[in-house]
Amino acid sequence: MKKLLLIILFIFSTFIKSQELDATVEVNYEQLSVAAKERLENFKTQVQDYLNNTKFTGRKWEGEKIKCSFNIFFISSDDETKYKAQLVITSQRPIEGTERNSLMLNILDNAWNFKYEKNQAMYFNQTDFDPLVSLLDYYAYIIIGFDLDSYIKLGGSEYFSKALEITIKGTNSQFAEGWQPKGTLYNRRGLVENLLNAKYQQFRIDYYDYHYNGLDIFETEPETAMKNIVKLIKNLEKVRDQIDTRSVLLKVFFDAKAGEIVEYLKNYPDKTIFETLKKIDAPHIAKYEEALKN
Repeated sequence: MKKLLLIILFIFSTFIKSQELDATVEVNYEQLSVAAKERLENFKTQVQDYLNNTKFTGRKWEGEKIKCSFNIFFISSDDETKYKAQLVITSQRPIEGTERNSLMLNILDNAWNFKYEKNQAMYFNQTDFDPLVSLLDYYAYIIIGFDLDSYIKLGGSEYFSKALEITIKGTNSQFAEGWQPKGTLYNRRGLVENLLNAKYQQFRIDYYDYHYNGLDIFETEPETAMKNIVKLIKNLEKVRDQIDTRSVLLKVFFDAKAGEIVEYLKNYPDKTIFETLKKIDAPHIAKYEEALKN
């Protein structure tokens, strides 16, 4: 059964709270000194416990928790408390009526700078900015927002707004790197600004149809499902001149979805849809060329 019960209770329940994430954390310390590794002895467990035990929405979360992963690669340690790291964040969502999951996010974040003291406590605090915990909060809201957008039209807006608030605080902090808007392929500020920009509202509505009226009904109504998947692609083609096809949001979407789109449209009768994809998603052009050959 779809998350209909979850949606109803999520909207109207504010007094019973439960955790939203089922997070797995992996940490790579290979580039650090022995002393730094020792100071980070319990870091992985603390981060995983924080993500899995925090109530990010403050509302009742019915149904399955969102499966996600945080793979953290430490780059350096400047002293006994300052660290630089990269992380890869993924999340997934079950596809209705199947045993399969849909990859929702696959983000590489190259610029995480923070302070950490051995065994320091991690507290959920929406008022103050902390370069370690606030980044975890940011991605928790992004994960939750994308999940809700796939079940309710524009359902994730509240949590994308919370993520934006964190980026603003981060930009004004001593740890501004990674939070500032930049022209790089990926940056946190750019992602949430795209998500909340009216120019991308139709894309987010199509994102809902792609999942709820596309992937979720593919087993029973394949023609209708493919139509809704194709609608997202064609609508993006229509607004190519109005939006930046190099936007962070579209990068995040296609990095997660390019392979899935090819798989679900392999039997679509009009193969020119892959020519359209080549125009609006150049970084994954090889996938679409291969689909055209087959």
